[in-house]
Amino acid sequence: MTTTTTAADLLRQIPPSDHFDILSLIQYCRSHVAEFPRSATISDVSVRKFGHGQSNPTFLVEISSSGNMKRYVLRKKPPGKLLQSAHAVEREYQVLRALGTNTQIPVPRVFCLCADATVIGTPFYIMEYLEGRIFLDPALPGVAPQRKNVIYRETARVLASLHRADADAIGLGSYGSRDNYCRRQVERWAKQYMASTGEGKAEVNPKMIELMSWLRLHIPLEDSSRKATGIVHGDFRIDNIVFHPIEDRVIGILDWELSTLGNQMCDVAYSCLHYIVDARLDKVGQNKGLEETGIPKGIPSMAQYLAEYCSAAGKPWPNDNWKFYISFSLFRGAAIHAGIYSRWLMGNASGGELAQNSGRTCQALVDAAWSFIERQSVLPEHPPFGFAGPVAESYVLRQDDQIEELGRLKESGKFVPRENITKLRTRLIKFMENHIYPMENEFYKLANSSSRWTIHPAEENLKEMAKQEGLWNLWIPLDSASRARELLFDESQKLSLDSHDRLLGAGLSNLEYGYLCEIMGRSLWAPQVFNCGAPDTGNMEVLMRYGTREHLLEWLVPLLEGKIRSGFAMTEPKVASSDATNIECSIKREGDSYVINGTKWWTSGAMDPRCKLLIVMGKTDFTAPQHKQQSMILVDIKTPGVYIKRPLTVFGFDDAPHGHAEVCFENVRVPAKNLLLGEGRGFEIAQGRLGPGRLHHCMRLIGTAERGMQMMAERALQRRVFGRLIAEQGSFLSDIAKCRVDLEKTRLLVLEAADQLDRLGIKKARGIIAMAKVAAPAMALHVLDMAMQVHGGAGLSSDTVLAHLWATARTLRIADGPDEVHLGTIAKLELQRARL
Repeated sequence: MTTTTTAADLLRQIPPSDHFDILSLIQYCRSHVAEFPRSATISDVSVRKFGHGQSNPTFLVEISSSGNMKRYVLRKKPPGKLLQSAHAVEREYQVLRALGTNTQIPVPRVFCLCADATVIGTPFYIMEYLEGRIFLDPALPGVAPQRKNVIYRETARVLASLHRADADAIGLGSYGSRDNYCRRQVERWAKQYMASTGEGKAEVNPKMIELMSWLRLHIPLEDSSRKATGIVHGDFRIDNIVFHPIEDRVIGILDWELSTLGNQMCDVAYSCLHYIVDARLDKVGQNKGLEETGIPKGIPSMAQYLAEYCSAAGKPWPNDNWKFYISFSLFRGAAIHAGIYSRWLMGNASGGELAQNSGRTCQALVDAAWSFIERQSVLPEHPPFGFAGPVAESYVLRQDDQIEELGRLKESGKFVPRENITKLRTRLIKFMENHIYPMENEFYKLANSSSRWTIHPAEENLKEMAKQEGLWNLWIPLDSASRARELLFDESQKLSLDSHDRLLGAGLSNLEYGYLCEIMGRSLWAPQVFNCGAPDTGNMEVLMRYGTREHLLEWLVPLLEGKIRSGFAMTEPKVASSDATNIECSIKREGDSYVINGTKWWTSGAMDPRCKLLIVMGKTDFTAPQHKQQSMILVDIKTPGVYIKRPLTVFGFDDAPHGHAEVCFENVRVPAKNLLLGEGRGFEIAQGRLGPGRLHHCMRLIGTAERGMQMMAERALQRRVFGRLIAEQGSFLSDIAKCRVDLEKTRLLVLEAADQLDRLGIKKARGIIAMAKVAAPAMALHVLDMAMQVHGGAGLSSDTVLAHLWATARTLRIADGPDEVHLGTIAKLELQRARL
């Protein structure tokens, strides 16, 4: 049983008490929400309510117009009489807009704020809909232990990133008073509790009154210092966070009603309450926290979670005041639940009938606070040794522009790799020098012979050596590896695999892999030796992210082992395939099978005798909305009806034995279970595949250009023209210097794109990935052209690798999207930024 759910799973029909004027909403949105369908009518609009939460009523607004579906989230004040200062949607909008516009903290984009209560009855704002996972149970049942650990670390990291934001710099300097936050909060919630209890309401709990007094006597001294203050979320907990649908990273922090400026350790303590007590309204009478029920395997202890946060945020260990912070958070939670119960008694609680349990939950929180206060010790004197490791360390590396260097970065920079990456890089360079470069001529001889569509025996030997050296599958990102490991290596059915293979990589981030991928890019033959070549990496990424366990066992494992290769069939000869909505290949359901008909070309890898799998993109429904027609399906290349028509050449190079094929599919029948993720999900899969894949190309191009620079310089130092070395010619000196400038600029752009892909995900990093995809081929072509010029006629021949490197680089101005498509993406994002 798992309580992991998607945002869509929380939707309910709108109860009568929450109905509002939808037509009035449509009219307002037409004028105030960018890209809102102007032709939408009331029959095109569907509104449902999110059932989770007890705060401001929140609704999903769906508009189906002209075959396209738009989704927005509406959040409004509840109707009826409200407690003073509660439900301030205006402040939520203010903080979301500031964070979304000025930082990279994951929050939903906001479109407009309406303070006019006459439109739909109460003030509201409209924001972006985030499709992702929400973990309602902090115990994360049904999640593998390793992923539980990653999820908790990611939660701590995201909270730390919020607390690192400079309120003054992003326009939130006056968002709240910074001094004496805890003192003011104790008084605020004491007042709120008293307003929610008493005559005609719930009875006042004497223990709550005593708790108020205890808190007033134990306000931390740091509360009067600005050093402990900054942006405070106010309700930060795991079920107010949206995680990516597949990856274990946060894409949105929700429910900012209580946000302000203040003592940030209160946020941290509040996010730890589930260790002490279970305050969910459906758990009345079962309120024991994780520390008492037993912390599930994989979930860090409270001290470990806290250490992770402190390391990432640069905060001191709070053991001296932790008893206050937890007790205050329980006190505040009790006051909130008293307010919910009061609203339930008045008939306007957002959470419906479940809100009636809030009265008993309030009592449980008060009891938990006193129990915690009576403990002899609540935290170890020092942080747990060695816990705050990889995530916190990588956060420091990536956020050094916001952090006053925490040690190591004082003598390095943002894109200086960690020691373990440097060691891997050194090992990789040595492998290239000892084994790859010396074999290039042998590989080329076979590729130009009558046996060119066969595999050189040395290649398989080199692959085994790469495995032994720990240089195998280095491209695999940690999140993809986690999902694959969970599916493949479950306790009931372990796979028997050699430990040295490191099938799921070294756990590197995209940024870390960038330093290594560049080295591989110096030789056209290298990536496949390390099992890091396209299209296999993209296809393995698809399987790891979207495949079933059966898919992984049948296709992914042999790909990871390097026993087979694969192809990706998307581009078609009869249509402009840069616009994937044009593709005509059909994938038609017939019983328990799909039948594929169509012609593809530039199916790289299909000529390889080891190619066993094709991932085919086609249309399963030609009548669906434009971006829901396409699907992806796995096809065994030996399936009847699959015909390899011919190899294609790139400026005369056929790239044997890998090759680029034109492939015909004639009534190819494959099992329905081979469809990936479901019908209409092709675009979604393509974006997940292309983000890292495009960046891998860019990383390799940096290495390609470096090889061109090296060959250019060596040639210039050896050849004389008109009585002088080429290296002494003024024009050459200017040209090679400009090449170096272009290369270094592009390297930084590619590394920044990799860093953003790691931190923000594909969607938010798409702009800078597009920039890298445009810049890297252009730079490499310029450098290689200059190297070829310096080599003269030799540079155009097959006597050097330059011509082949140039041809490959030139294809990348078209492959994985032509320059024009990426430039369009960059321009659109720039104009959107200008409109904000």
